[in-house]
Amino acid sequence: MREFDYVIIGGGCAGLSLAYELEIHEKFRDKTLAIIEPRNDYVRDKTWSFWKVSAHNFEDCVRKSWDNFSVNIPDQTKYIHCGNLPYQSIDSGLFYEKTINTLKKNSNINFFKNINEISSENSFIFNSVNDISDGKNDLWQHFSGIEIETNKDLFDDQIFNLMDFDCEQRDSVHFFYTLPFSKKNALIETTWISGLNHPSNQDYSIQLEDYIKNKLKIKNYEIKFKETGAIPLFYPKNIKKINQMQIGTAGGMTRLSTGYTFMNIQSQSKYIRENFENIQKVNNFNVNSKYKFLDNIFLKVLKKNSEKMPQVFFKMFNCPPNTIINFLSNKSNIFEDISIILKMPKFIFIKELF
Repeated sequence: MREFDYVIIGGGCAGLSLAYELEIHEKFRDKTLAIIEPRNDYVRDKTWSFWKVSAHNFEDCVRKSWDNFSVNIPDQTKYIHCGNLPYQSIDSGLFYEKTINTLKKNSNINFFKNINEISSENSFIFNSVNDISDGKNDLWQHFSGIEIETNKDLFDDQIFNLMDFDCEQRDSVHFFYTLPFSKKNALIETTWISGLNHPSNQDYSIQLEDYIKNKLKIKNYEIKFKETGAIPLFYPKNIKKINQMQIGTAGGMTRLSTGYTFMNIQSQSKYIRENFENIQKVNNFNVNSKYKFLDNIFLKVLKKNSEKMPQVFFKMFNCPPNTIINFLSNKSNIFEDISIILKMPKFIFIKELF
């Protein structure tokens, strides 16, 4: 069997982002790479959205950017301008097309469906596959969304709705999320923060249909795309192995309090590229430990006080837009952190410190 200098296990967002970052900086001119991915075809299957707090390689895959968003609870709505830190949404189909077309131009890069097809004993491995087999009772951000098209101009495509908590909570945390790509086209998602054994994931279609017809008042529409997913809000097992590095969610790149991962993956890919020649000796790239500390407290509060969380989230957005966006995107300074903390209900958070 053929040997490779490097192996990437998992050809999803993390694996392809890393391979692309390394390829465009010519790291495989005289080195070989195997990408292990079982899927037969790459088609649009996900939507990755985030605030653009730094540059990234995929501006040409951005389907839409917004400078305004809203957050609401029953009877209250906040409208927030984020013009200098726009919110972007990437079409995974465009992302796959761009990365794979680029990678396949290099004969030193090959795709395989199973790692048993190659000899990897002497390879350095980047692994993006999670070990989450025993995490069903932990907290997850799980969701289902549909992209709909209407025959009339029904959406304001200059503003997106980040969180609509004006919906049933079922002793958990639940909100709807709406990204209007045009006046006739939008992605609408029902999102829950709970264990995967919670009944909320059994009737996603009914939740979406009810929200669209009774809240958005849209009676006639065509479904153009569907997506369903689950993001672990806990760190997967990360057993350190010689000649192996975990990447993506498997490497702790998901922000536990938000589920945001895409921009962390880009930062991790850049870090690996900058240290590529000494990759066996460098430390893992990690999300700042202060966010891990704060997120763990936040999730403990969420688990015990789910009924209070819509108000907690809503109050966070009393901060200036840059402050909250930097905090959610791992870019905040100590003064911004303090500003966020001061908006939180003190008693329930202090209890979780002890």
